[in-house]
Amino acid sequence: MNALLYFIIYQISRLPFPVMYFMSDVFYVILYRLIGYRRGVIKKNLKRSFPEKSPHEIKQIHQQFYKNFCDYLVETLKSISITQQELDKRHTYSQLDVFNDVKSEHKNAMLMSGHVFNWEWYIGLNDHLPFPNTSAVYHRIKNPFWNDKINRMRSKFGSKAVEMREIIRFMMRAPKNGEMCYLFIADQSPKQDAIHYRIHFLNQDTPVFVGFDKISRRLNMAPIYCKTVKVKRGYYHTSFERIFPEGEKFQENEIVHQFFDKLEKTIHAHPDNWLWSHKRWKYANE
Repeated sequence: MNALLYFIIYQISRLPFPVMYFMSDVFYVILYRLIGYRRGVIKKNLKRSFPEKSPHEIKQIHQQFYKNFCDYLVETLKSISITQQELDKRHTYSQLDVFNDVKSEHKNAMLMSGHVFNWEWYIGLNDHLPFPNTSAVYHRIKNPFWNDKINRMRSKFGSKAVEMREIIRFMMRAPKNGEMCYLFIADQSPKQDAIHYRIHFLNQDTPVFVGFDKISRRLNMAPIYCKTVKVKRGYYHTSFERIFPEGEKFQENEIVHQFFDKLEKTIHAHPDNWLWSHKRWKYANE
C-alpha cells in the first residue's frame, strides 16, 4: 500500500507548477475555509506574538499564512521530482562568500534556519557550497518506508541526512578541517523533559534547544544564519550571515540568543511566512 501511494505521489509531483499551485489553492479552501486546520493554535500564536497588531492585521497574516502553508505542501511534493536546474531558478542565494571565509579558516560550518517557508528547498544548496561534505539534520518518522523516502528526497542533490539523535556523535567523529557543513532547523520546540533553557522570543517565554550552541562552541565551528524570504509565489531567496561572538569567544548560549534574535527580525519582516500552526509554546510558562 505504501509503495502504491508513493507511486501516485511521485506522479503528482511531476505535474507542472501551475497545476501544483492550483492544487494549493484547493488545499487553501479546504484547510482555511472548510476545516480550519489548527485555527485556534494559529490565532493564539499570532495574538501573543504581535499584541501591537489590530484584529484586522492578525486576520490578514492568518489568511496569508494558510496560502503560504499550502504552497509549502505542494512545493514539498514537487521536491520529490524537481531537478537541480529548476530548483536553482526558484531558490536563489546571496552572500555565499561567507562560506569561503569559513573554509579558509579551516572551520566547519553550522547553518541555522527556522521553519520559514520553504525550508525544504534547502535540498539544492549543496551545489552552491565549497564544502565537499554537507549534512542536514532531521527528526525520524516512525514509518520506516516514508522515513526512507523523505530522506532520499532531502539527500538527492548530495547532502547527507543525519538523524537528530545521531548528529552529535556524527559531528564528533567527522574531520574538523573546514570540509564539513551542517544544516539545523534550529527553532524546534523541545519536549517537556528536554527543556533546559528558555528565552524571550516573539513576546513569549520560549523553551529552546541549546545543543547546537554547545556543539558549535566545543568544536570551534562557524555558526551561520540562513535568512530566507519568499520573493513571490514559487520563488525564494536566502542570504547568509555569519554569527560572531561579542567578545573574544562565544559565551554559553550566546549563539542561541543571536540566532533567535535574527529569526525574530525575519519573522517580523514577513510574519505570514513562518510555521504558526506548530504548537511552539506548548510547554512555555504561562
